[in-house]
Amino acid sequence: MCTLLLVAGLGTRLRPITDHLPKCLVPIQGQVLLQIWLERLIQAGLGPFLINTHYLAELVQSFVSSSPFANKITLSHESALLGTAGTVLTNRDFFAGQDGLVIHADNYCKADLKAFVDAHHTRPSGCLMTMMTFQTETPESCGIVELDHRGVVMQMHEKVVNPPGNLANGAIYIFSNELLADLAINHPHLTDISTEVIPLCLGRICTYQTKEVFADIGTPEIYERINRKLAQ
Repeated sequence: MCTLLLVAGLGTRLRPITDHLPKCLVPIQGQVLLQIWLERLIQAGLGPFLINTHYLAELVQSFVSSSPFANKITLSHESALLGTAGTVLTNRDFFAGQDGLVIHADNYCKADLKAFVDAHHTRPSGCLMTMMTFQTETPESCGIVELDHRGVVMQMHEKVVNPPGNLANGAIYIFSNELLADLAINHPHLTDISTEVIPLCLGRICTYQTKEVFADIGTPEIYERINRKLAQ
């Protein structure tokens, strides 16, 4: 399955770590985060890969050129950030008329990616996309979802105080080709998945919950915490 890895963000919350290093290249237990993603995706039989770049793009380019997976990777440079949905829509042809995996690759995730894809293939009728979810210890900093009895997203509360629960959007998605086509035709100017695409799709988003380690490496404190946890 063609996979878009979103890595172009500025990583402002993770400063000063990201002052001279893009978030996707921070080391987790001595291994570069983007390398971890690529290895796990290939082990799951996924690819080829499209990686968008912007902040410190030359460092990402250097990493990719020396990667053993370089022949499976295409880079798409954004001189101005397009936003997550903007990147998906701009690169729709990459998915070649098929469903596509879209990953915020600045997260650390040990989920079973093959099981996630399988969940998409067996999703309830009418669902246009599949979202990975996880239980978070900091629900106010996440998009918290409310599900129906089928595990379909009915509501999402994006970074609100006292959200109703702690089941969080993991920002890892599979977009059906039907959804990609609809967005391109009817909503070509969307820029953000969380705040624009998801509200359009409520009632049509299947979920897959991982109980493996999952962390948004958003701040130096969380970054240090995940490294300590993995060292145990």
